Amino acid sequence: MSNGLLKHLKQNLDGLIRKLPTMAEQETQEQRLSLARELDANDDLNGYRQQFHFPLQENGDPILYFVGNSLGLQPTRTEAYVQEELDKWRELGVRGHFEHERPWMPYHEFLTETMADLVGAQPNEVVMMNSLTANLHFMMASFYQPTKQRHKILIEQHAFPSDSQAAVSQIQWHGFDPAESLLVVPSNDDGVIAIDAIMEIIEQQGTEIALILLPGVQYYTGQVFPIKTITASARTRGIKVGYDLAHAAGNVRLNLHDHDVDFAVWCSYKYLNSGPGSVGGCFVHERHAANPETPRLAGWWGDDKGSRFKMKNEFKPIPTAEGWQLSNPPILSLAAIRASLDLFREVGGMEALIGKSILMTNYLEAQLKKQLGDRVNILTPVENRGCQLSLEMDFGDIKGKTIHQKLENAGVETDWREPNVIRVAPVPLYNSFEDCFWLVEKLSDCVS
Repeated sequence: MSNGLLKHLKQNLDGLIRKLPTMAEQETQEQRLSLARELDANDDLNGYRQQFHFPLQENGDPILYFVGNSLGLQPTRTEAYVQEELDKWRELGVRGHFEHERPWMPYHEFLTETMADLVGAQPNEVVMMNSLTANLHFMMASFYQPTKQRHKILIEQHAFPSDSQAAVSQIQWHGFDPAESLLVVPSNDDGVIAIDAIMEIIEQQGTEIALILLPGVQYYTGQVFPIKTITASARTRGIKVGYDLAHAAGNVRLNLHDHDVDFAVWCSYKYLNSGPGSVGGCFVHERHAANPETPRLAGWWGDDKGSRFKMKNEFKPIPTAEGWQLSNPPILSLAAIRASLDLFREVGGMEALIGKSILMTNYLEAQLKKQLGDRVNILTPVENRGCQLSLEMDFGDIKGKTIHQKLENAGVETDWREPNVIRVAPVPLYNSFEDCFWLVEKLSDCVS
């Protein structure tokens, strides 16, 4: 993050927000556009948008893409990374597992260090494998060990369906009744979860809770959960804690190791830009990973590497998160992940990206307030958010879903979530301040 951009925004953004009631009348579109372009000119990360493929409109112009929280754009280098593995397969056949600069046998290891940095973990605590919900079930097989006394799973109201469904099915699998064993933290009227409500449940029912399963970022509202606070409270009650980081990995600052999280899972196709359905990620704290007695569903790719090919019917788990692997992963998918992670490493990791993300999201919020006032309600809490803003629209007869469709027709890709939210995510790797400017302008046109 350049000092020029930080200085410029500190000087201009606060004043911009304070003067919202009058500036909406005084400022022209040309002046607003000039400010956005000036901010981009002072942004050292702005050039990285050239390293992504933007879908095109029928007229050939790039779509304004604000759905990186659903599917990230394709890095321009991805094709070469995947083609390298196709060439290897063609030229080496099975020998590609052991020959070449990056052989397939340890290929997942080439992703570990950068991925660990992004989620605040030790390298021995992270592995890329399977998909998110599959990993969630594998983790609950290890960390949801219910007893007659301690059998409840705590989730949030409006949890992402796959999380809720996985929790319910695990409860039923162990012979318990979800009506008694599934605890749901209610949300406020605006959909935001009060952290005090979580703490109160932990305090009152902690001895009955076996597992807390929460998101790092709530998919509907964009609320960021205080992982450190929740985990510390749960730890005092002997509760295992796991997180779904689908909307957090590559978006917000994470510190899984130091915050003493038991496990976490995430996908890699949203902010991590690895392609639809790509391989997910998994974190297991080293205190569990290094313990061979930690229960798990076993497979030979999690077996000791030195003895794996002796083909004995014994299982000696790798003393890292790799010990939860079942079988060899899809290399073409891992190659796409490597292409994206190399970009994260080049820009300097999450610190640089979060700096820009905060400023760009604040800029977008200020423009929305200036142009549309209280007719747009931003559900996402200012003090607890990443780059996603969840917008509720109040334009009388013009419904939110209609506005979303109008935006698509105008070349703006946003994300609709029932019952009434348009999600927009200005991703710092490839979105710009000018993108945000045009989003607001086109949204204003849609509701004029």
